[in-house]
Amino acid sequence: TMPKEPAILRQNILDTTAAVLACGIDPKKCLLFRQSLVPEHAELAWILGCLTNVPRLLRLPQWKVKRASQNNEGTVGLLTYPVLQAADILLYKSTHVPVGEDQVLHLELAQDIAQHFNKKYGEFFPVPKAILSEL
Repeated sequence: TMPKEPAILRQNILDTTAAVLACGIDPKKCLLFRQSLVPEHAELAWILGCLTNVPRLLRLPQWKVKRASQNNEGTVGLLTYPVLQAADILLYKSTHVPVGEDQVLHLELAQDIAQHFNKKYGEFFPVPKAILSEL
């Protein structure tokens, strides 16, 4: 949610790809792609953002903490990032999502959004469940 230099972003993509491969992910057995090249992520985030109320986002603790660290000038991108995360999850109709404790509230937002969408438009998105990771 913070502006970055294009060269740094490109290097981050390469570094992240290298880390994923180093962890043993086999590209012959799974699909490895750059999410930013899939426009449906942003498109679904826009649709879901139109169904999500601002007070719900303002209550998220991560917003409060990061906004405070930015001298109370948090950006719209920072505020709506949890909706993008929900789109990332729901786009693939995920049923289970590995998360750390710090992301449980964001997953709960994704669950709420899925339920709201399904109630309004009919059953479409599974309501994803958390798989809590242990550190």
